[in-house]
Amino acid sequence: MGIILFIGVFMSLESLRIRWERFWDTIVQPTFYNRVLLGLRNTLIIAFVGFLIGFLLGAILSIFKLLPQDKKSSKVFGTISNIYVAIFRGTPIVVQLLVAYYFLLPLFGITASGMSVSVVIFGLNSAAYMCEILRGGILSVDNGQMEAGRSLGFNYLQTMFRIVLPQAIKNILPTLGNELITLVKETSVVSFVGAVDLFTAFQFIGSSNYEYMIPYLMMAVIYIVMVVILTVVIRLIERRLRASDRR
Repeated sequence: MGIILFIGVFMSLESLRIRWERFWDTIVQPTFYNRVLLGLRNTLIIAFVGFLIGFLLGAILSIFKLLPQDKKSSKVFGTISNIYVAIFRGTPIVVQLLVAYYFLLPLFGITASGMSVSVVIFGLNSAAYMCEILRGGILSVDNGQMEAGRSLGFNYLQTMFRIVLPQAIKNILPTLGNELITLVKETSVVSFVGAVDLFTAFQFIGSSNYEYMIPYLMMAVIYIVMVVILTVVIRLIERRLRASDRR
């Protein structure tokens, strides 16, 4: 029984070694490792630019939701924000990509690359989540901060952007980091609109020699490394902000 088990382990290790050599022989070719670098670059661009768009638009939407409801215009802006959040949180991002690329762009006669569409849709999708994240952060700030800003002569928006929002960002920084990490991982769906990302690059390597196990394992390792790096950076920023608060 022990001999059979030993033979089975040896054959598995030998099979793994052969697969690794086949993968290595493929990845060292310029065509393939350049594609991986391109996919990694596109993944980071889509995630970070989408995060920036989502943060800016989400901040505006969250303020729309928190406007004093004593005016008709405030209610209209609040309704627009609610509808926006419902649409983008209620549909999968793959559906949003497909609708934008294969329906909306041809409908309006617009020509755009899959990469451009992916950046915009990721930003719009993230804005819906950012809206609720920022709204929660703003509500966590003491109401006295708003009153203090108004007493200094600032209007509502000036007080929100100069006093309340900076404090809210400190409170929700870990959640913002989670949103960025989520965007990095979700970029694996942009292949549906022809964009080259990390997943597409490794899928191309696997299809070139019909060996998918090692490429997908390597892809998983790269995603893990990116997430670990982002987590460390976010924790360092949190620590720096806490230190500044103590000072």
